[in-house]
Amino acid sequence: MSNSNIKPVGIKLHTKSRALELGYENGDSYSLSCEYLRVYSPSAEVKGHGPGQEVLQTEKLNVNITAIKPVGNYALQLVFDDGHDTGLYSWSYLHELCTKHDQWWQIYLDRMSEAGASRDPAVQVLKL
Repeated sequence: MSNSNIKPVGIKLHTKSRALELGYENGDSYSLSCEYLRVYSPSAEVKGHGPGQEVLQTEKLNVNITAIKPVGNYALQLVFDDGHDTGLYSWSYLHELCTKHDQWWQIYLDRMSEAGASRDPAVQVLKL
C-alpha cells in the first residue's frame, strides 16, 4: 500500500462501544478498541526509549477516547479519559495497528497473563 493510501479516508469514534473505526480508500475498514489503541500507544510512556523498555499497560479495559486531534497531515493525537495524550499515531502506525491487530492483541493478552495482571481495574489478580 503506498504512503498516500495509508491515510484513512474515514475516521469515526464510537464512544458507546469504545472503538475507533478507520476506513481506507481501497474499501478496507477496521474497528480498533480504545483499549487496544491505548495499550499500543506510540508514546515514550508506553514504548519506553528503546527495545526492552516497554511498559505493560494494565487495567485499560474501560478506557475511552475523549478527543481526536489532527497533527499536520501525518498523524492523530488521541486523548484518552485516563489522562494519556502524549502518543502521536502516524498514518503508517495506525495502519499497522489495523493490519496486525490479531497478532498484536494476542501478544498483549499473553504479556498480561505472564504478568498476572488484569485488563479490568475492578478485578484483582492473585498468584498463589
